[in-house]
Amino acid sequence: MRILVTGAAGFLGSHLVDRLLEKGHEVLAVDNFFTGSKKNLAHQTGNNNLEVLRHDITFPLFVEVDQIYNLASPASPINYQRDPVQTLKTNVVGAVNMLGLAKRLGVRIFQASTSEVYGDPKISPQDENYWGNVNPIGVRSCYDEGKRAAETLFFDYKRQHGVDIRVARIFNTYGPRMAADDGRVVSNFIVQALRGEDLTIYGDGNQTRSFCYQSDLIEAILRLMELPEESGPTNLGNQTEITVAELANVVLRATGSNSKVVSRPLPSDDPSQRRPDISKAKSTLDWEPQVSLEEGIALTVDYFKRVI
Repeated sequence: MRILVTGAAGFLGSHLVDRLLEKGHEVLAVDNFFTGSKKNLAHQTGNNNLEVLRHDITFPLFVEVDQIYNLASPASPINYQRDPVQTLKTNVVGAVNMLGLAKRLGVRIFQASTSEVYGDPKISPQDENYWGNVNPIGVRSCYDEGKRAAETLFFDYKRQHGVDIRVARIFNTYGPRMAADDGRVVSNFIVQALRGEDLTIYGDGNQTRSFCYQSDLIEAILRLMELPEESGPTNLGNQTEITVAELANVVLRATGSNSKVVSRPLPSDDPSQRRPDISKAKSTLDWEPQVSLEEGIALTVDYFKRVI
């Protein structure tokens, strides 16, 4: 097939491009490079099955493809708060444009949603039936509410126009090609440890996250797109819950660093818990993560040793 991937030069988008090319597909990789990097696709230079197009999906795109994966959006707080209006437009107007393209072509479209649709959850783990606890006017709302509105658009396009959709709610994912300065906790800790700097914990470090390695996540996305019919949003992530303080110790062991851990004030609307219920993914996709946190962190440390 000829497959469109938006956000293709991002951390996850570039790994998805790799897998699609490995499967023998032609890929049209679209990115405006606001947060994506050309370096993430540089190793595919010369691959005749890859076409890279600089484009902002808040503007319509007129191409002919057989499938669409919509991953376009800043995904870390530092980046999406840098231009919150553009973040919201990318998620909402961009979704309208990609859904319009899928409608015109009659093709299946994937939406990379997020665990942030659950906000600061009142239940744990979070399953797909939970409606969330989201501040609609906070500093993170451009992303949280943008992704929630995008999901609304996807399901309304399905109901009103019969568009063939797949929606994944992606929980914390990490691995090679994360940006060193994007403010996400895994990359923050690894970069600080390798540079001999203090590891910065926000708050008391007891807030929890569940970390999924990129290869596991990409496999789940591909399986979701192969489902014969849409079955609602699907949580994708690792169920193993760990505190941020515990993650810091995992990184210190993996890097052999003597860095200290220091505390800073907790940012506004930072969720206290984040753990997916992936029962649905297990039953419908026959999928669950295979890469342990220690193994994934080691692979990610190796990557950052090469690039910083």
